[in-house]
Amino acid sequence: MNDSGKILGIASDHGGYEMKQFLAEKLKEAGYKVNDYGTHSESSVDYPDFIHPLASDINSGKLKRGIILCGSGNGAQITANKYANVRAALGWSEEQAKLAREHNDSNIISLPGRFVSFELAWKIVNRFLNTNFEGGRHSRRVEKISQLINN
Repeated sequence: MNDSGKILGIASDHGGYEMKQFLAEKLKEAGYKVNDYGTHSESSVDYPDFIHPLASDINSGKLKRGIILCGSGNGAQITANKYANVRAALGWSEEQAKLAREHNDSNIISLPGRFVSFELAWKIVNRFLNTNFEGGRHSRRVEKISQLINN
C-alpha cells in the first residue's frame, strides 16, 4: 500500500467504541496514521454523526480507506453507503473482507462491535487493508454501483 493508503479514517458509535480504540492503537503500531472521527466515549450517541464525516472524506478523495463500527455494523454501513463514491462492506469474517476488496473495491469496512472478538476484528481489518482489487470483470460491475436509476 502506498503512503496515501497508510492514512485511515476510523469512526464508531458507543456500540463500537471499545473496539475502535483497540483497532486504532493496533493500526498505529502497524505504521498507519489514524484519523479518529469519534465517538470519544461509551456514552450513547447517534452513529450517523460520526460516520457521515468519515464517509464524506472518502467520497471526496481526502481519504482512500476507512473503518467504521457500530453495534451490528449495519447502521454504520447503511449511512456510509449514501455517498456515491463509497463502497462500505459489512465485515464479519476475513473472507468477507477479502472478497469485498477483490470483487467490490470496497473502500470502507464496517464492523459489528458487539458480535466479533477484538482479535477477529483485527484479522478482518488486516485482510481488508492488504487485499487488492482484482479489476477485470469486477471493474465493470463496480462502475455500475453508483449509476443513478430513473424509475
